[in-house]
Amino acid sequence: MGNMSKATNNYTRITTNTLAELKSKGRKIAMLTAYDYTMAGIVDKAGIDVILVGDSASNVMAGHETTLPITLDQMIYHAASVVRGVKRALVVVDLPFGAYQADSKEALRSAIRIMKESGAHAVKLEGGSQIQESIERILQAGIPVMGHLGLTPQSIYKFGTYSVRAKDESEAEQLIEDAEMLEKAGCFGIVVEKIPAKLAEKVTKKVTIPIIGIGAGAAVDGQVLVVNDLLGMNKEFSPRFLRRYLDLDEAISGAVKAYTQDVKNQDFPNENEQY
Repeated sequence: MGNMSKATNNYTRITTNTLAELKSKGRKIAMLTAYDYTMAGIVDKAGIDVILVGDSASNVMAGHETTLPITLDQMIYHAASVVRGVKRALVVVDLPFGAYQADSKEALRSAIRIMKESGAHAVKLEGGSQIQESIERILQAGIPVMGHLGLTPQSIYKFGTYSVRAKDESEAEQLIEDAEMLEKAGCFGIVVEKIPAKLAEKVTKKVTIPIIGIGAGAAVDGQVLVVNDLLGMNKEFSPRFLRRYLDLDEAISGAVKAYTQDVKNQDFPNENEQY
């Protein structure tokens, strides 16, 4: 079982409360994405703390170049599928691009739809001060909110590149300010994406809520990766922050080739594989 599961295996259900407790005890939080029932069930059984139904489904499930095209209805479909497979992990769902930017009322409506129609436990929103009102409104309705700072993929066209954020002083200061604002507003945690490790460490010490990093070094309170990347299902994507724990691309490819060959050679099905 290793150390990771020992840290949290005494919790039968992970809640936002559990995450706060883990940070206060200096224990790390493990988070992964999932987009469907089968994968979510496997990931949950393996002892993950948090499952993110990410708008990265737009990339890995739907084949879009960015996260922008995915709709609220599609996110709800993914989230409901994931929730049906999960018994223990906290399930957090991304509010997709266009579902919360117009005004705080729209943001609240979107968050309520996710909670009611999927059965998930929390929502995640990208951005800082510009969405403060939306976050406060969602929290007032009793819905837990996770923040997301640094490289916020819904703003990719504004950034123009997927490179590291907050390298310069002013952007770094803004990020710390935003993190403090998100904590004060009542967020239960923040994802920081692709920022310098030193800055991530600074943010983690500045706030009492858990900071979950992706490409943000080891000094944060936890880590998140896209499950398809971790399993090696996506050969083209090799950022520095990614560690591949499996080569599923090769494994699946081998299985499909073998099956195809067996069918064509009339080796499948055999005597025992029919009625």
